[in-house]
Amino acid sequence: MTTPALDLAATALLEERRLLTAGELATLAALGPESLPALAALAHEVRLAWCGPTVEVEGIISAKTGGCPEDCGFCSQSARFASPVRAAPLLGLDEMLAAAEETARLGASEFCIVVALRGPDERTLARVIEAVPLIGDRTGLQVAASLGILTADQARRLAEAGLHRYNHNLETARSFFTSVVTTHTWQERVDTCRLVREAGMELCCGVLLGMGESDQQRLELLGELRDVDPAEVPVNFLNPRPGTPMADRALVEPLEAIRWIALFRLALPGVILRYAGGREVTLRQLQALGLTSGINALIVGNYLTTLGRAPQDDLDLLADLGMPVGALSKVL
Repeated sequence: MTTPALDLAATALLEERRLLTAGELATLAALGPESLPALAALAHEVRLAWCGPTVEVEGIISAKTGGCPEDCGFCSQSARFASPVRAAPLLGLDEMLAAAEETARLGASEFCIVVALRGPDERTLARVIEAVPLIGDRTGLQVAASLGILTADQARRLAEAGLHRYNHNLETARSFFTSVVTTHTWQERVDTCRLVREAGMELCCGVLLGMGESDQQRLELLGELRDVDPAEVPVNFLNPRPGTPMADRALVEPLEAIRWIALFRLALPGVILRYAGGREVTLRQLQALGLTSGINALIVGNYLTTLGRAPQDDLDLLADLGMPVGALSKVL
């Protein structure tokens, strides 16, 4: 069921090729459930018009798991919570290379090294800087990393090593951030996002929906994402982890997840919008619908501390939908 608001959005995005205003996005977010099919269809049309038909596939590795000093309330890797995740040492180069080679065999285009910490110490930074060109040369993959809060010098060194993309999530709106994290600030995250782009790397800046934020705060977050101008936005849904402060939160309802995937695409028409953590438990049998509601990238395999689907299941799904796998870099 189309509406005047959807018709105006279609004109803006498909004919005028302009971003929607905050007011236009708020109007779309207020549409009733009867408009969801049309909202999702428009998001898919916008994805094809702005990004094309290809889907970027990425594998990730937790290069250092657990023991993080920060208190992100959703995260089982925090040393402050009684979660089952235990601290493990930084992986060696051989282990990172083996994981990257397995990712390449799946037909992926991107491999991300993730470390659980506030920000990298010299040993961690040096290990990643050493790994980046080795992985690229051995596998042909583009290499990304997520190492927490950076200094300007650290961002420069990573860029000089050939790091393609750096992940640093805002997670949630500034007005809700202190309900989630108290050991660092929202502004510190924004500052790292700025340093990444100033160093010449692509910025990957994701969100986590379902932590108790309001629709208004999700709209606020969309505006804040526009301000940091990411190339990629991973969309995570809370998968409540035992021992964390959010262990008892309910999952986002499947159709609510689809609604916000579509709204993120309409708000950010040109970004790589990636399926990330929590999609399996949140969407269950509706994962294909997300791929026809604005998603154009996905993480395959396992996540940092939770299991994903078998990678072949996702590749089969893309094949069934007629969606080719390919790199979607704004730089390459």
